[in-house]
Amino acid sequence: MSSGSEEKRMQLLGELARELRQFTGLGASFFRAAAARIGITVTDMQVIDVLHLTGPMTAGQLADLAGLTTGAITGMLNRLEEAGLVRRERDPNDGRRVIVRLVPDKDEMQKIDAIFDSLGDAWDDMASRYNEEQLAFLLEFLRGSNTLTRKEIVRLRETPPGSHEGVFSAPLGDLTRGRLVVSSGVSRLTLRTGEAISELYQARFEGTPPGVTVKDGVVTVRYPRRLWMLGAEQRAAEITLNATIPWWIVIQGGTSVVEANLDGLHLAGLEITGGLSMIHLELPDPSGVVPVRISGGASTIFVRRPEGTAARAHLKGWVSTFDFDDQHLSDLGNNVWLQSPGFDPAASFYDIEVASSASTVTITSG
Repeated sequence: MSSGSEEKRMQLLGELARELRQFTGLGASFFRAAAARIGITVTDMQVIDVLHLTGPMTAGQLADLAGLTTGAITGMLNRLEEAGLVRRERDPNDGRRVIVRLVPDKDEMQKIDAIFDSLGDAWDDMASRYNEEQLAFLLEFLRGSNTLTRKEIVRLRETPPGSHEGVFSAPLGDLTRGRLVVSSGVSRLTLRTGEAISELYQARFEGTPPGVTVKDGVVTVRYPRRLWMLGAEQRAAEITLNATIPWWIVIQGGTSVVEANLDGLHLAGLEITGGLSMIHLELPDPSGVVPVRISGGASTIFVRRPEGTAARAHLKGWVSTFDFDDQHLSDLGNNVWLQSPGFDPAASFYDIEVASSASTVTITSG
């Protein structure tokens, strides 16, 4: 590409970026003007528009999309329901959930529809200048633009200000213990021991980053429910924990693969709940009795502890194949107890409970 062509392309890209920013700003201004005309707030208008475009949804989903707290969305829905613009009803497919839907025949709703119909007519008139191929290109561009904007909204809401260059961390300070809580939403979770790091933890994320909060030594990694809009995006998390303090680790549901190499970590306890595909744990030397709890269902569970470390296992689910050191068992049912050779309850050991059904469970040492 010639320098002249490259310069022209850069100029066009700059103009396109400016027009897109103006398009976004004008859209926000349109919502403010439309809300003022009807006599409702901009956020009310946003929620009504979301329901109009996507159909009925839960109050939690609306709160996520509108960036509101649970209390704020409840107050808004009370107001909109009192005005007759929305109604709340039990989900016919799940009686525990309450869904929100529009009331289309309300006079105020007809006024809102008229405003958007006017804009739609103007759009139709402009679109009549383009052929089908051009319209298909514009549609593809707008869909891609909307996806990017959703991701940026999530990033701005959920990325802590302290992150830099893709690395999340927090100071260790005078903390004497840590707790890691990872909620659902990550496709692959990798945990490591950081003997050389001075921070409390370090983390890197692929895909849309989660929300990360740190308070009193508790590091909480939570992917927001609004990520359902992003489809089947693969999200990976790699978290390194400071090895100078004891850690209690909690991994809660929805993670496809968990790989933890915790050699050198002072592990106080480990809990894994929810449906998973594969769990691979490399455990450190225990100090005292260290509980490991796995529940919720998994296809393959592999747990390795240091050689010579005692372990006791309690199987509470159904397992097709269960290998515990030199013991090879199959088709096991509930309430099976096993322990390693020479097990001494007075010494340090791992107390492992598998309360989920699995295809293969392997507990070994070495």
